[in-house]
Amino acid sequence: MAVRKINPWLKLALELGPVLLFFVGYMRIKDQSFVIGGTSYDGFILMTAAFIPVMIACTAILWVLTGHLSRMQVLTLVLVTVFGGLSVWLNDERFFKMKLTIIYLLFAAVLGVGLLQGKSYLRFLMDEVVPMREEGWMILTRRIFVFFLLIAVANEVVWRTLSTEVWVNFKTFGLTLAVFAFFITQGKLFERYAVQKEKPGE
Repeated sequence: MAVRKINPWLKLALELGPVLLFFVGYMRIKDQSFVIGGTSYDGFILMTAAFIPVMIACTAILWVLTGHLSRMQVLTLVLVTVFGGLSVWLNDERFFKMKLTIIYLLFAAVLGVGLLQGKSYLRFLMDEVVPMREEGWMILTRRIFVFFLLIAVANEVVWRTLSTEVWVNFKTFGLTLAVFAFFITQGKLFERYAVQKEKPGE
């Protein structure tokens, strides 16, 4: 099935909306506790319970509108549902926090397997978006492999040593800025190894 294009702002809202809603909701009720079915839940657990269906709904809408979901999107949704569900069920926020570590370790592992085989699995996901020569893809894949490992380590350090509020800010803003900064710094790589499109008539 061909991928249908949608308004980029709508796509961004569907991808980042759940994260921003989680952040806003958590900041409003972070110091409160709620008794449901005789069990007391804090604001973090309650927002985790709300985040899961919102994430599922936004991903489903994205699939309906574009007719396509990447493997990365599907894997992220599965891990959010499983580990978020465990946090709510066991009333233990640690599962939801470590979900981020597992996601990036899995991504790094997949890229690492490809690198050992002399292949760039990243190219299969992004080649249409960023057309580059093979050498460029191998360099970018190695850099993203290291980047994902660093994010996984950073997440472990933050959630294990700092407060939940700090972790929420790290997840919402720190990671977003880190990813943005990483790709900005790859500009020269994209230019150097870009595939030049042939002009009509050539």
